[in-house]
Amino acid sequence: MSVWPIGVFASIDAGLGVAWPIIEELGLPTIQLHAPHAGNRTPEAADAFAAQLLEMGVQCTAVFGGFEGESYADIPTVVRTVGLVPAATRQSRLAEMFEISDFAKRLGVDCVALHLGFVPHDTADPDYAGIVEVTRTLCDHCRSNDQYLHLETGQETADGLLTFIEAVERENLKINFDPANMILYGAGDPIEALRKVGPHVRSVHCKDGTWSDQPGVTWGREVPLGQGDVGMETYLQTLREIGYTGPLTIEREIPEDPVRQKAEISDAINLLTDLRTKLLGDA
Repeated sequence: MSVWPIGVFASIDAGLGVAWPIIEELGLPTIQLHAPHAGNRTPEAADAFAAQLLEMGVQCTAVFGGFEGESYADIPTVVRTVGLVPAATRQSRLAEMFEISDFAKRLGVDCVALHLGFVPHDTADPDYAGIVEVTRTLCDHCRSNDQYLHLETGQETADGLLTFIEAVERENLKINFDPANMILYGAGDPIEALRKVGPHVRSVHCKDGTWSDQPGVTWGREVPLGQGDVGMETYLQTLREIGYTGPLTIEREIPEDPVRQKAEISDAINLLTDLRTKLLGDA
């Protein structure tokens, strides 16, 4: 595979990401897949999806977990509902991530990813040790399937994320870096953060956003790629500096308007293609 193949965040049935029929129309070589609902995570379904991908000439590079009851309505709701952090749903969601890992293995995918949730900033917080432990347990299951576990950026600062990775002590724990999330959550300058966490970055999203007037309190705003505060040329140049050569996965989640979504993703493909040529030539 070439350096920086362009991909898209996709969905079969879960409503997040680009709908399955559009994947073929876009003609991209890679996708990240939002894990389908439980009924579509059977071995038979995995084999069917794998055959489809092979026929389309598309490589799935990561399977993302997500859970019923999660809401991104506002930052306090994310704190309360997202990922493996909420204690009440932690064990049931861990079991679901085991299933997703097994599904990904059946697909031949060596990476499982998720939004872990808001890890407390204070390592002495009573919940911190439990979140470290559940992440270790998930890492160990992924390792048994010869997989990495990628944490999506956004909720933590770069320093907080590095502290957490060090606490978990698992070599297969890596980062899916999303620059827009750093802005949307008010977690810090994405370029500075990328330089800090660079050695742990194994996959990325290409997404753009603008800062809230109260960073970390209210949401920033997601916007089409190239129209926000990330600075896409600087972002790609920094990816080059840290030695990242993997897929550039476009994430643009506006499933309520698939025509606009497809148009904006097409524009993003053109932008990334132009920037890749500018920065890498024919590499």
